Amino acid sequence: MKNQCMLKALHVTATSVLMVMATQSFAGNFSQENLPSEVRVPAGNKVAIFTAAKGNITWECKVDSANADKAKWAFAGPRAILSDNKGNHLVSYFGPPATWESLDGSSITGKQLAIAPSGKGSIPMQLVKANESARSGALKDVTYIQRINLRGGAAPETGCNMDKLGHKVVVNYSGEYLFWKQK
Repeated sequence: MKNQCMLKALHVTATSVLMVMATQSFAGNFSQENLPSEVRVPAGNKVAIFTAAKGNITWECKVDSANADKAKWAFAGPRAILSDNKGNHLVSYFGPPATWESLDGSSITGKQLAIAPSGKGSIPMQLVKANESARSGALKDVTYIQRINLRGGAAPETGCNMDKLGHKVVVNYSGEYLFWKQK
């Protein structure tokens, strides 16, 4: 039993070290000047982890809250793998609620602060204020999560009407998630 605990501790430590090494080349070197002001991270923070995301967004056909006689696509949840610049899986993203979970066991949720438009057919860029991780690891002390450079994921433009209530559609997307910590 003692050996199993020690082995697990070594695995978690090794995973954390690999994550830090894999993201070091991007840490602190990211310029936000080309991003809309709404999704810029406040001064006093630096990039701690830079990831590339591949995943999907599930949309569900629901009654439009603004007009009970119509239906519209509603966000039902994300699922993505966030990887380093070599393609190594670092973080899983899923929800609701939106949750980012590192392979080392640390995980965070957050509150969306702002969005800004992306290209046609893409989900918007996003700035999230992170909640503190209860476990130590790569996501401990993350202050903000920023979603940028998106392709795909937007709700379909057609296919949702009162006859299709409850119907779900999964739309693939890719992008980048930056995890920020205080300087």
